[in-house]
Formats: sequence, structure tokens, C-alpha cells
Amino acid sequence: MNKNIKNIFKLLSSCLIVLTAAPALAANKLEGVRIWAAPESTRVVFDLSAAPEYSSFSLNQPERLVVDLKSTSTKLDLAKLANNSKLVKRVRISKPETKGTLRLVIELQKSVKANLFALAPTAPYGNRLVVDLEDNSVQAKTIAAPNSSLRDIIVAVDAGHGGDDPGSIGPSGMYEKKVVLPIAKRVADKINATPGMKAVMTRSGDYFVNLNKRSELARKSKADLLVSIHADAFTSPQPQGASVWVLSMRRANTEIGRWLEQKEKHSELLGGAGEIIQNTDNEQYLAMTLLDMSMDRSMAISHSVASDVLKDLDRVTELHKPRPESASLAVLKAPDIPSILVETGFISNPKEERLLTSAGHQEKLANAIYTGVVRYFEANAPVDTLLAKKAVIKHKVKKGESLSVIASRYNVSVSSLKQANNLSTDTVRIGQQLLIPGA
Repeated sequence: MNKNIKNIFKLLSSCLIVLTAAPALAANKLEGVRIWAAPESTRVVFDLSAAPEYSSFSLNQPERLVVDLKSTSTKLDLAKLANNSKLVKRVRISKPETKGTLRLVIELQKSVKANLFALAPTAPYGNRLVVDLEDNSVQAKTIAAPNSSLRDIIVAVDAGHGGDDPGSIGPSGMYEKKVVLPIAKRVADKINATPGMKAVMTRSGDYFVNLNKRSELARKSKADLLVSIHADAFTSPQPQGASVWVLSMRRANTEIGRWLEQKEKHSELLGGAGEIIQNTDNEQYLAMTLLDMSMDRSMAISHSVASDVLKDLDRVTELHKPRPESASLAVLKAPDIPSILVETGFISNPKEERLLTSAGHQEKLANAIYTGVVRYFEANAPVDTLLAKKAVIKHKVKKGESLSVIASRYNVSVSSLKQANNLSTDTVRIGQQLLIPGA
């Protein structure tokens, strides 16, 4: 009898082991799939209940990327997946070679370069497997040279975050990526409406652009300045106000070192000078000297532009920092492109979150950023630009003069006169200096 009881216990124990082991075959669950399409790339995100164990391989004729998720199951209907990508036809489930593995096939429109990586949970998302796809056929785009010998001043406008990266999140659940894009678009529109200036946006929709690629896009566009627009956040709701950041010297020195190690990029960074020094005995030392000079110039310009932008932001919002701050921020790292990062306010502050979602406040912030940038370049335009050849006229307001009278005298509109001088009303005072736009 005792022997029979022992056998029964052994049998029950075996069943228990099987039952407890069974879920391990599908310990992870695929809970969602999202496709974020950019003009020349696409990000596919797999939302998972736990950290993924994955592998991948490519197939061609037709082009496919196969992703295997170990010990994973799903109940998703991928036929209903929203997809506006020019690179991805569809995502489907296929039969795996190993039991318990979830095989996902990304059917592609063309050959791509794929990069896969896992991300740990960060609000509002949980565990994710990210697949970045980049069009292999895309050639470097540059701004076409104007017909005349004079060129436009190019400003790269960067809306922070985007796509699967929401940025900071406000008390009501508003994402940073959603408030900075319309501000960036307004800044770009104002720059494009200014004779002698042109804006290039690093992203124009809700998709993610790699931080390194943002400065690369600015360089390919031959930008004179990169302006990155963000919204700040803190762990408590009290902090408020806008600030402007430039690159720290510590990060600058690190970036110079990285560029020096990449000899093939000397020509890209230093232009004609890079080609002259290439393959010479002293290339490393000459490149270091030129890079130091380039970085010193870029950082000086960045600080000046940042100071100008802060003056105008102070007229439309609270300032968190009255002077430019420096930090080791990746988007500012280009040693050859003056770059600033504008924190338009604290989205973690309930009052400022409401303001940042207001179209009226977005317009004020955009106008302040634009005015500060234009004022700098009107006073410091590169000699080969159209803006450098325009005479800057200032008018001193006299008794009996109104804004409309002054606008009529110089054949400009009242609205452009107000915008050039950051005026919120038509009121002017005697002795006030006004900048005449387009003169």
C-alpha cells in the first residue's frame, strides 16, 4: 500500500512539473505591433509582456526580414495592422522551425538595412523589440546651389523625439513630441517666409529620427545653424520656464576626438581643407587644429544665438534659466554646425502643459525663436549670403509717427514690421528704434 502511495505521489509530481513547465513555452506575449513611417526609413515596434529573446535573418526574391521570438505567443490579427510605410508591405506570422517560437515575417517593398534592438519599459510603453529599416537606395540629399553666387542662410529645425519616443509626458498625458512639432513647423514657416533664409526640418511628422542622424541631416543640408526644440520635465510639478542650451566643452572635446579617429570623414567635415590635408604626414595634427578652430567658432555662434533667443523668449514666457546653459546633449554634438536646444517650458508643470498645447502660445514661442535667430544673422550674416548684402535700416520713432505711417514710408506691411521687432501691439513710443524688414 505504501509503495502504491509513493507511485501516486511520483505521478502527481511529474504532472505538476509538466504543468508548471508548460507556460515557459510561451512565457512572453506579443501584445502589439506598431509601424512608424518616416520619408526614408521605417520603425517597426513589437510590444511584449517581457524582455524578448530574439534572432533574425533576411531573405530576398522577394525581400523579407524574418524575426524569431523565443517562447512567445500572440492572439493579434496582423492583417488589420495600420501601415503607411513605403518600405513595409505587411507583417505576418509564419511557421517556425522550433516549437514555442513566434516567427514574424516583415515583407518589404525593397532592399533595406535593418537594425534590431530591445528596449526596457519606459512610460507609456512596456518591453519592446525595435526594428529600424533604412532604404538602401537613398542617396545623400543636398541643398541645390542658387543660380547666383549668393546663397540663402540655411537653418535646420529639429522637433525633438517622435514616433515610438514620446519624450516627456505631462500631468494630463500630453506627449512632448506632440507639442514640439507644431512649434518647429511654425519656426520653419517663418524662416522660409524670410527672403535670404531657408529652413530644413529633420522630421515633419510623427516618426523617430536617430539622434546622430539629426546633425547629419543638418550637415547634408549645409546648415548654418541647428535649432532643436523640446519641452522640459521634472519629477515634481513646480519647475517652470524656458531655457536654451549649448554644447558643453567636455562633450565638444570628445566629439573632436571621435572625428579625428575617422580619417575618411575629414573631407566631409572640413570641406576643401580636408581634401588638401588628406594623406599628408601631418594629417592628424592639421585636422586637430582645423577642428579646434571650427568647434571654437561653432560654439561662439551657438552662445550668441542662444543669448538672442533668450531675450525674445523672456518677452513671451517665464525663463527657467536667464543665460545659455551647457550640457552634453547628443543633438548638439556636431563640431562644425552651430547648434542650440530650446526647452520651450516644463510639460511636467500643469500650467505650462496647458500653455504648450495652446496654438496661441505655440505661435508666441515660435516667433520668439525665429526673431532671435533672424536678429543674429542680420547682424552676423556670412559674407557669401543674400542676407549679408541687404542694408539693415533702423528707424527712430518721431513725434506724431504711428506704426502704419512708418510701414507706409518704407513700403512694408504693419504685420512684418511688428514681427521684425517682436511687437505684440501697434503702439510705439518716441525714440524707439525699429528694424525695417527686407530693407
